[in-house]
Amino acid sequence: MTTLTGRTAMRRCILVVLTSIWMPSRPISMTWKPYCPGAGAEGLLHNPSHPGQPLLALLAATAADDEAATTLARRLGLTLLPTGSDPTGYEHVHAVLVVSGGSVFLQRTGRAAPGPVAAEFGSTAMRHRRRSGHNELLGRAVGVGKKPRLRVLDATAGLGRDSFVLADLGCEVTLCERDPVIVEILRAGMDTARAGGDQWLDAVLGRMQLCPGDARQVSADTLRGVDVLYLDPMFGQRDKSAAVKKEMALFQLLLGGGAAQDADELLQWALQVDVARVVVKRPPKAPNLAARQPSHSISGKAVRYDIYVRRKLAT
Repeated sequence: MTTLTGRTAMRRCILVVLTSIWMPSRPISMTWKPYCPGAGAEGLLHNPSHPGQPLLALLAATAADDEAATTLARRLGLTLLPTGSDPTGYEHVHAVLVVSGGSVFLQRTGRAAPGPVAAEFGSTAMRHRRRSGHNELLGRAVGVGKKPRLRVLDATAGLGRDSFVLADLGCEVTLCERDPVIVEILRAGMDTARAGGDQWLDAVLGRMQLCPGDARQVSADTLRGVDVLYLDPMFGQRDKSAAVKKEMALFQLLLGGGAAQDADELLQWALQVDVARVVVKRPPKAPNLAARQPSHSISGKAVRYDIYVRRKLAT
């Protein structure tokens, strides 16, 4: 009898230890639907550094956001965290998508986590960029002024900053983004900007159309009439600012590896599309994408635009 009691006690001790190791510090549903980087909301978890650890979760900032958060969680296949909780405290996920009012932003977890990443078209930074003339190089690269109502397809929209700049310069811009989480952040940013009642923002956003999905899969109707294909591969740091580093880190987390190969393939596709020119945004000293020599380049201190001219822009 004494031996049996000792074994039972030992088993209980082992169970307590295992429970303390494996159970999360926060109350959370253990039925995870993992997010698969770069491949939509379905599929196996791609997290080689911590196998089995969920990459993303979602939470509502307030009770008023519960309905929108629940709808978005179902669409993306993400688990909901407790409403109103601190997104940085969930260290068993890498990042948390937060629904707050009309906005959607991505927050890295951990005590030393940087601030959230969102699409903010009416921000002070965007307005300053417009006033300071920082948009001139991009406008020259795509051919602004050579044709009225220039039509541009941004094949790598991201948070939509370059698309917004092009639309502000008068272009009609189609924004393609393949990552479903970035799409939701971008969509929310556009909706928030439209709801602000700013005439300038309304006019610019009226020239922007979001097209979720891989640009290589867009319909022939979408491509018909496009003058310029614009590519900004998200690898190779161009800007040392904290904001850009923060966004790049989160995008790399979402998209996973293979960015360089994807970018090469995207350029090869773009050069086969019937457009007047293809423009690729690159770091100043970076090699040519896919080892393809551009027709010419326009360079600044922080960026270089490689232009592949196929034909003259028709007026």
